Amino acid sequence: MSAILRDQTVLVVGRGGGIARAVTLAVRDAGARVVVAGRDRDALDAAYDDPDISAETVDLTDEPSVASLAERLGQVDHVVSTASARARGRVADLTQEPLLRSLNTKVIGPIMLAKHFAARMPQHGSFVLFSGSSALKPAVGALGVAITNGAVDVLTRSLAVELAPIRVNAISPGTIDTGAWDGLGDEKKQEMFADRVARNPARRIGIAQDIGEAVLFALTNTFMTGVSLPIDGGEPLV
Repeated sequence: MSAILRDQTVLVVGRGGGIARAVTLAVRDAGARVVVAGRDRDALDAAYDDPDISAETVDLTDEPSVASLAERLGQVDHVVSTASARARGRVADLTQEPLLRSLNTKVIGPIMLAKHFAARMPQHGSFVLFSGSSALKPAVGALGVAITNGAVDVLTRSLAVELAPIRVNAISPGTIDTGAWDGLGDEKKQEMFADRVARNPARRIGIAQDIGEAVLFALTNTFMTGVSLPIDGGEPLV
């Protein structure tokens, strides 16, 4: 892969595995210096052993934590926020706490990132947020996830206008096999995957690398902004 991000610094907020890891490795392979940040810095340090990847601590639900990270890092070229806190369940079973945590992590947190990092970014800089296919195709039991993702789509367009010429885009994944579905148990997970493979036009389940490549595209396509890019195998179409 060409070093299209050479001499640029990319902040990736999230965990040390799954989509966040795929994004981190994709931008590193494109020549970037990468700063990974999350609540558990020790876990991030353990996840990466690379001189081009450094770890920091941040809590997206705490504005002083975001402000402190911005002060420590100074100028960065791009910010990618992969963090999420899913509020799954039917309406009758939902409570305020998981709903607020979901919105705080995936919507309010990125607003705070924009507030504290945009002024430190060059004009060629960008933000990449994360939405999801449930914003387009709601399902019973996923109301909290759907409204959070829908809010991310609106936030992406709003920030793209307000922060211009800094670009703001979102990636909207469909079903991705990152381990997030392991809690269903092997049998139910495989049943769900088989059903979605049979119905979605791509006829497969996504992998983390699909998302990492999409983020790299969003970071480097300088004529794309305000877009929620579906990487979902066409799942919402059927």
